[in-house]
Amino acid sequence: MAEQRQEQRDGRDAREDARTVGEPWGRGVRDEEARAWEQLVATARRTVTDGLVVGTSGNVSVRVGDTVLVTPSGVPYDRLTPDDVTGVDLDGRQVLGSLVPTSELPMHLAVYHSTGARAVVHTHAVHATAVSTLVPELPAVHYMSGALGGAVRVAPYATYGTEELAENMLHALADRTACLLQNHGTIAYGNTLDQAFDRTAQLEWMCHLWLTASSVPGLTPTLLSEEQVAEAGEKLRGYGQRG
Repeated sequence: MAEQRQEQRDGRDAREDARTVGEPWGRGVRDEEARAWEQLVATARRTVTDGLVVGTSGNVSVRVGDTVLVTPSGVPYDRLTPDDVTGVDLDGRQVLGSLVPTSELPMHLAVYHSTGARAVVHTHAVHATAVSTLVPELPAVHYMSGALGGAVRVAPYATYGTEELAENMLHALADRTACLLQNHGTIAYGNTLDQAFDRTAQLEWMCHLWLTASSVPGLTPTLLSEEQVAEAGEKLRGYGQRG
């Protein structure tokens, strides 16, 4: 819980602590970035209201061109304003804002370097984190794992904010859009913030489902085969409205 303790502070003290970068970096905020920041803050607040994180223990990012907007370290999401835009380039150099970026920046940048992601959501969702301590892979208890590319893997534990954790995460994300982080939480990416959030919520729901089903004494949950999950995943590609 060291990450959560580090990033969980209150109001003005949190804002003052986070402003260690000093004067705002680089250029001004472009219109597209301002709109993206508004959506990022709304998504970060949803992770709290939907119970996927406590305080500021998770983080959210969105890519706009070659700039990555990311939640800052130690500032409660309900206190973020349009003036708090925090952005880095793809090498992690700060180009926007005066707030220190999240400590999990290496994970976010690793996803953008290795995939076509436009948004990333990282949480400490309770059921998903519980599952990450029990198994190396989420059992295929529901076909929605197909929407994430297949069986959801668990990345081996490494200290938060390290390159080691980012590397472990990338291995677990191979051909997937989400994974569990052992004794830590979840990470999911998508083409939009809404998609990344939805994948996170679906993963937490499946973990809750498996924990519930596997807790019934004397019974073992029926699991889907790899072929069944793949078939569902293919069908889900055409799900929803078009145009």
